[in-house]
Amino acid sequence: MRRDPYEVLGVDRGASRQEIQAAYRRLARRYHPDVNADPGAAERFRQINEAYAVLSGAAAGARHDGRTTATDGSGSAVGGRRVRVHTGGTWVRAGGTGRRRGEDHTIDIEITVEEAYGGGRRQITVSTSDGPAERQVTFPPGATDDTRIRLAGLGGAGHGGGPDGDLYLMVRLADHRRYRVAGRDVTVDLPVTPWEAALGATVRLDLPGRSVDLVLPPGTSTGRRLRLDGHGLPNPDGPAGDLHAVVTIVVPDQLSAEERRLFQRLARRSTFDPRSADPGQPSTPPTGSAP
Repeated sequence: MRRDPYEVLGVDRGASRQEIQAAYRRLARRYHPDVNADPGAAERFRQINEAYAVLSGAAAGARHDGRTTATDGSGSAVGGRRVRVHTGGTWVRAGGTGRRRGEDHTIDIEITVEEAYGGGRRQITVSTSDGPAERQVTFPPGATDDTRIRLAGLGGAGHGGGPDGDLYLMVRLADHRRYRVAGRDVTVDLPVTPWEAALGATVRLDLPGRSVDLVLPPGTSTGRRLRLDGHGLPNPDGPAGDLHAVVTIVVPDQLSAEERRLFQRLARRSTFDPRSADPGQPSTPPTGSAP
């Protein structure tokens, strides 16, 4: 590198491996081309990756002076010009001419619940030795929070002929105005009319890419949960999650003259009192006569 890697990451020469990692992650999130549209962000991101590869490989927190000091796999300082360091699961030789695998990188990618149901594709910008490049990412149906997608060879550059590291995309589900996801189970509100709730009905519920029919039992109240096994998010390695439909009784904003007469007649005739100690028992019979 032309610039001092410690200066690029903004850490002291005696910084620990944890301090180097923390500085790298903070700067990488700030300057990644996917989140920073500044024209100089891509170059800054490349410098950050190179600086981190230099400092995290052989030095692992010790002085990067190219002469005598490095660390072993446990983080202890050892002497000698060439030592073996454990990086990314592969033992390699450290030193000015040794082969070293590039660092693995991880970035978040946000998808919708609809994409989690059916899968999808997304264009992302990655940093390569030739500068920023567009890559198309395919994620499968059933991707959930913390699903990792591996893009081989798109991480940090290798050194001394070593292989490049990998890029991992960590899936995050975006908040949805309608669906609430917990693991692979999906909860959705099911609006129904007062007469559907009272008499029972078969109602249609729209889901991403398909619709299902639910049997609403007579006497259903707001808050009742109806479960449909296997209608949650798909699972490529096992059973799908479940769908939970939560009933919400919705009344019309405006009533026609006939609807108002019918509701008024029901109000005069019904003995049901939801505010009594036992809603299942009739209240005091109403006075007056119904038409």
